[in-house]
Amino acid sequence: MKSLFHFAFNVTDLDEARRFYGGVLGCTEGRSTATWVDFDFFGHQLSLHLGQPFKTELTGHVGDQLVPMPHFGLVLALPDWQVLAERLKQAATAFVLAPQLRFAGQPGEQWTMFFLDPFGNPLELKGFASLDTVYQS
Repeated sequence: MKSLFHFAFNVTDLDEARRFYGGVLGCTEGRSTATWVDFDFFGHQLSLHLGQPFKTELTGHVGDQLVPMPHFGLVLALPDWQVLAERLKQAATAFVLAPQLRFAGQPGEQWTMFFLDPFGNPLELKGFASLDTVYQS
């Protein structure tokens, strides 16, 4: 079964959301009204609604670092992840966790980065050399 996820969350400015999700991340805009806008988030549907963004806390343990919880993101093929990491660097993104390799040489080896959108919503992007290894233990 092939499926897409749909995630709806709050932002405080739709034009700023368009600049970040459309401009920086390169997502295609879909339908919109005066109070929300949809984006094709790498094949998945994000619906950004005007409102107060959700509260997050640095409670997620990633190695010896804490990352924001809750968060959402993507698992990408490594070449696509590298392109997006460079795009975010060029946009002077302030990373919570800069692009880096985790679990080198182990099952689940992955590249990861954490950053916040302009509204404080945390995202994690992971890159794998092979998507077949995402669930390897």
